[in-house]
Amino acid sequence: MRRHVTLFLLFFMVIGLTVNAQTKKEAQVTTAKKWDAPAKADVDVNKKYFATIKTSKGDIVCELYPKQAPLSVTNFIYLAKNGFYNGLTFHRVVTDFVVQGGDPTATGSGGPGYTIPAEISLPHKEGALAWARTGDEVNPQRRSSGSQFYITLKATPFLDGAYTVFGQTVKGMDVVKKIQQKDLIEKIEIAVE
Repeated sequence: MRRHVTLFLLFFMVIGLTVNAQTKKEAQVTTAKKWDAPAKADVDVNKKYFATIKTSKGDIVCELYPKQAPLSVTNFIYLAKNGFYNGLTFHRVVTDFVVQGGDPTATGSGGPGYTIPAEISLPHKEGALAWARTGDEVNPQRRSSGSQFYITLKATPFLDGAYTVFGQTVKGMDVVKKIQQKDLIEKIEIAVE
């Protein structure tokens, strides 16, 4: 009996190590894969686009704004549909300010290997969906991160005119407010109307 229990435990330890190694391998493939920036905007400005960010705390639904930020919306959809965000985390959470995710390294310095041109025009209302970026001293054109996005926890007008807002939370703001650092982005689903 003791031998069976030992073999049983050993079997599950090996399975657990294999699954853990596979998960780490998949994460490395995501970060190692070469991603190409969309060459041009590829959205219909007359349609409505919605992103459902499925998280470990619940779903967040954001309407995307193709008229005001066509390349940003194209890029977000491209990454979402190709599984870039699957399994990443919210690596930065600042109380009464923002929750930020989309970095495959979870350090705040990772991305798909490219940036995209700024499309700055919309205000930062509560629940605004926007691209992070590096500071003006190294990025005077205010190019957006290729993948790191944030959602504002309240209106932040001091960010207006400096960052590209490309969407707005329309459902699940209660979920946004529950997000903590290291919470999981399970996947992002896109719907078009």
